[in-house]
Amino acid sequence: MAANLPRLGAHVDSADPVGEAQARGAGLSQFFLGNPQSYKGPVVEYAAGPAALKESAEAADVDLYVHAPYLINVASTNNRIRIPSRKLLQQFVDAAAEIGAKGLIVHGGHVENTADVDKGFDNWRKAIEATDLKVPVFLENTAGGDNAMARTLERIARTWEAIQAAPGGDNVGFCLDTCHAWAGGIPLATAPEQIRAITGRIDLVHCNDSRDEFDSGADRHTNLGQGLIPSDELVAAVKAADAPVVIETRGGLEGQIEDLDWLRERLAGA
Repeated sequence: MAANLPRLGAHVDSADPVGEAQARGAGLSQFFLGNPQSYKGPVVEYAAGPAALKESAEAADVDLYVHAPYLINVASTNNRIRIPSRKLLQQFVDAAAEIGAKGLIVHGGHVENTADVDKGFDNWRKAIEATDLKVPVFLENTAGGDNAMARTLERIARTWEAIQAAPGGDNVGFCLDTCHAWAGGIPLATAPEQIRAITGRIDLVHCNDSRDEFDSGADRHTNLGQGLIPSDELVAAVKAADAPVVIETRGGLEGQIEDLDWLRERLAGA
């Protein structure tokens, strides 16, 4: 990989994330630890166990990133959602630490339709305060929802302010998803600059094209160059973010290799 390119990789199956990275000629892998639609705790599917996975990744120079379950919503005002979410957050931080992951990516979540959105910001503060962050947690911007904590720049700023008020807030990073930004109404031409003005950092990029229009609110990824995001805007945003990149696109091994090649070629020429 050229020295001026960021480290690239893909969201892959968790059984052998190191082998999956190598098959793609990539320097990182992102994956789930268990079912992303379940409140069950993390499961390390790597046959030799978490310590061996950590050792294998270090030996192969492959960085590991864990995506938290979609059901985690620490902003919720519903006790039956918020309390299990906080418990899961700690469990997945612990599991990510065991395998030597560089970070745990977590969606911003939302409050219920009739709830005061300010409570959602403060619930994020309380969640960070209550969590032993053995690895960094990366807040990811989301595509839709009027009550979402991390769709608009204004909401991201208020969530970030709340997080930074908590002990341990300095161990929270940011993951910029290009499809989510586009669908959420954040122009990609200025997104990295605006996010960095809020957070002071971008730790990871999810580089995905979008099947839907700008500000549609629809979280529907598609392969690079095949969606509605202008390719030059997508590439420029990735370059400006200046962080490791994960693609979360379909097509299995072959489709992701094509997307990684597409991105490498354009980043090298940008």
